[in-house]
Amino acid sequence: MGNGHSTIGTDRIQVDIDRFAGGRVAQIRFDGMPLLIGPGDAGSDAVSWGAYPMVPWAGRIRNGRFDFDGERYRLPPNQGEHAMHGVGHVLPWDEDDRSDESIDLSLGLPSDERWPFGGSVTQHVEVDTTGISFAMTVTAADRAFPVSFGWHPWFRKPQELDFRPDSMYRRDEDHVAVDELVAVSLGPWDDCFVNHEPVRLTIDGVAVTLSSDCTHWVVYDEPAHATCVEPQTGPPDAFNIRPRIIQRFGSAEASYRMDMATLDSK
Repeated sequence: MGNGHSTIGTDRIQVDIDRFAGGRVAQIRFDGMPLLIGPGDAGSDAVSWGAYPMVPWAGRIRNGRFDFDGERYRLPPNQGEHAMHGVGHVLPWDEDDRSDESIDLSLGLPSDERWPFGGSVTQHVEVDTTGISFAMTVTAADRAFPVSFGWHPWFRKPQELDFRPDSMYRRDEDHVAVDELVAVSLGPWDDCFVNHEPVRLTIDGVAVTLSSDCTHWVVYDEPAHATCVEPQTGPPDAFNIRPRIIQRFGSAEASYRMDMATLDSK
């Protein structure tokens, strides 16, 4: 496919990649059934379709401000007063390698007001007979920086969501997480949770199971048409709550897995 579009997959699972639209998965089909909100379902909104990388930060950074290494930084706001979901989902990625079942993408991070530290990111997406594996690695260049990253899939509204987190972050009046874990409340949610268990969704007869080495998951199930289940390496506003630092020329990586089956085969 031209214009930045590629499709990888097996007989039962196909994954459409749009590297020009932020290196995102544009659609996943299982036995022909689409599982994601596609670009035609969401118009031109860059944050409301597909499954895109959130990098080098995930979720909101409060007012775009954070302190690092003795300096105050301000990221450009793109969600009210806040900076949300990094820059990777709005930049074109390079295709480094592709086979019938896998693809490798890379992105050089900016070194300007959007993100002053530079660095780079790689993604690996691989399809097998039962599901899809995703991996992302963030690497610093000659400057250390804080990092929080993950994935933001927009699933078509599931008929069932089986999610059993340990706890959740309290949100304040600015709708931003604070450094306080509380008991899990009833949904609908737009919240970050600490979770160590697989998450299961049922979408039009397809059982989808998500697992990850990430322990932070955001679930956004307020829309009537979609539910987002987002594994990420830290909470929203991580640069202020719980910063993870990549040292000069160091790297951080994370992965998640999406398994699929028809309900009558479970």
